[in-house]
Amino acid sequence: MPAWLLKLNEQFPIRYMVWLGSGLGLLLSSFVWVAFHTGGAWVLVFLFLVGLGIRDTRQSRHSILRNYPVIGHIRFLLEFIRPEIRQYFLEGDNDAAPFSRQQRSLVYQRAKGEMDKRPFGTQMDVGANGYEWINHSLQPTHLPTHDFRVLIGEGLAQPYSASVFNISAMSFGALSANAILALNAGARRGGFAHDTGEGSISAYHREHGGDLIWEIGSGYFGCRNPDGSFSEERFVANARDPQVKLIELKLSQGAKPGHGGVLPGPKVTPEIATARGVTPWQDCISPAAHSAFSTPLEMMRFIARLRELSGGKPVGFKLCIGHPWEWFALAKAMLATGITPDFIVVDGAEGGTGAAPLEFTDHVGAPLQEGLLLVHNTLVGLNLRERVKLGCAGKVVSAFDIVRTMALGADWCNSARGFMFALGCIQSQSCHTGHCPTGVTTQDATRQKALHVPTKADRVYQFHESTLKALKELVQAAGLSHPGAVTAAHIVRRCNDHEVKLLANLLPFVQPGALLRGEMPHAVFRLYWPLARAETFAATP
Repeated sequence: MPAWLLKLNEQFPIRYMVWLGSGLGLLLSSFVWVAFHTGGAWVLVFLFLVGLGIRDTRQSRHSILRNYPVIGHIRFLLEFIRPEIRQYFLEGDNDAAPFSRQQRSLVYQRAKGEMDKRPFGTQMDVGANGYEWINHSLQPTHLPTHDFRVLIGEGLAQPYSASVFNISAMSFGALSANAILALNAGARRGGFAHDTGEGSISAYHREHGGDLIWEIGSGYFGCRNPDGSFSEERFVANARDPQVKLIELKLSQGAKPGHGGVLPGPKVTPEIATARGVTPWQDCISPAAHSAFSTPLEMMRFIARLRELSGGKPVGFKLCIGHPWEWFALAKAMLATGITPDFIVVDGAEGGTGAAPLEFTDHVGAPLQEGLLLVHNTLVGLNLRERVKLGCAGKVVSAFDIVRTMALGADWCNSARGFMFALGCIQSQSCHTGHCPTGVTTQDATRQKALHVPTKADRVYQFHESTLKALKELVQAAGLSHPGAVTAAHIVRRCNDHEVKLLANLLPFVQPGALLRGEMPHAVFRLYWPLARAETFAATP
């Protein structure tokens, strides 16, 4: 900085120059207005800026505005538009935050039925640590259909043949009415399932008749008494609806496991209150833990009771893995009671939510790979894997994402944000503000009108359809007949510049019946299995 400017700054801070200039502009424009009867608009502009500077120096909330009157607002403006500038101008195609432009573009193209092919070769760095691929066969198969299915609840009165790719849990209230309508209409057309989220079944879930997975959280929305406890009578009324195919007991979710929630009273509209069975305009509370059971044994009996009350529909639970001994306690309760859930959905910590504390989003819960592998290995080691189907969720948007999770033990995958992108979500990350620019995550009637239900329902269908067609091509290239045949021996991972390994050799897998024989094949079992008891979720040395 020139010396003269430094000396000037000592006498009169340069940071006040814009404010001073506004004052001079006010004097000059006022003179022109009085003398020549023109320029009145400029008087108002400079008067506003002078007044703004006075306000900035007198307010106490923002230090930067007290030190930099008027001009300090530029900082807040740039901060406000920073996400958009980064997303549209600075972000690389493969920068994941949380989804890369390439991932989002793939969903948009498939949802719109546009060309999803890539010219000129991969943009991935195939020499980078962590790069993965699926081994192909010299004898590819030819499959008659891409409509891959998995049977859940075999042997029950009402088993369900589910698609291997479904809509993950998102509640009405978190999503707009039009978003729910479009998702369910797309699911109905494509023959796949739509998870209600713990906000229960709204009129918008029912309108198009798409298959539903009814998620029941700790608030027991849709099946609760006035005091918030579980109501068998109200459960039966919803569970026996032919549209409900699976019943999912939510223990925790990946984005904020172990964290309850409160929907503030002003957001509890009559529509949301009706769906949840609560009082309109009063705080709607989701406790951090369930009240219908307090031990693993009680939980297994509760699952059996739900299955009975539903008329023989598959009942399971969803969780994000936390303390390993708590999951092991559930597994031991299955052995002790002989009661097993029909399915378990493992939610990865990389999962999304409308709003969660930063610490929970970034540092609570096991990622999908570790959580899914632990659940799969435990069930294999107890010879229970054939009785329990495994679903999973956590940043699944492409066919390769699906085959990779199946290689780790999943029978099917759910996707939430993938289907949000199909609805038109642009990852503005304003879900918690009520000001979603595309009408997906808002209850603002004007904003959600922008989401045209027939158009978006078609895109939901097309995204599912195109993804399964891509999955079919991958399965054929690997020489297999079903994505369920993909194992960890088919996926290769680069470990360093000169070494690659099959996931089968890189990750720990358990032999069938190993835990029943008393074998503790890996450290997590040796350390935590002895601490688990079916009678309690607490660790018991």
